Amino acid sequence: MQAFTVHRGLVAPIDRENVDTDAIIPKQFLKSIQRSGFGPNLFDEWRYLDRGEPGQDPATRRPNPDFVLNQPRYQGASILLARRNFGCGSSREHAPWAIQQYGFRALIAPSFADIFFTNCFKNGLLPVVLPESQVARLFDEVAAFVGYTLTIDLPRQVVVKPDGSEMPFEVEPFRKQCLLNGWDDIGLTLRHADKIRAFEAQRLARMPWLDQRLDA
Repeated sequence: MQAFTVHRGLVAPIDRENVDTDAIIPKQFLKSIQRSGFGPNLFDEWRYLDRGEPGQDPATRRPNPDFVLNQPRYQGASILLARRNFGCGSSREHAPWAIQQYGFRALIAPSFADIFFTNCFKNGLLPVVLPESQVARLFDEVAAFVGYTLTIDLPRQVVVKPDGSEMPFEVEPFRKQCLLNGWDDIGLTLRHADKIRAFEAQRLARMPWLDQRLDA
């Protein structure tokens, strides 16, 4: 998992409340057993005027020119600004996969759905919760200034605006440590790889029959 320390990026706004995971990555794209390739279908039903299917070349489709991520001013955005209850609905982990694989590194909203919030941390995305009044002000500023960027400083737990003013945010210490070090659940386990190997060797020495293989 990619570590997160300090990130400065262009902000793209999704000005809708209660954006659910089926809007983030529609159900027809959940058939893949891979954990990659979901970025082109992020917000698929909003980004395109035709219905997408797995494996379809995005270049053959009709983009919706009115959707925010298709507008030239937001190309290359890496911070997603959203309204309350972002990521509600089903608990599909594909939603943070799609967001991250599109190119976003962080999200800012007044609130997130609980399971989606947890899945973001497990996949290297930083969901930042700010007061609704601050988020509303950010929406106004993003709309007013082309190329609006923010800096998110995880060690200091602040969002820094272009004028240098800072907005503090809270993050649970364990989740913060995992993001700073790039540890997902597998990475956390592998930190103890030497102890695991030692345990397996000792167990096999005591119970050698465990190493026996049954013929096919």
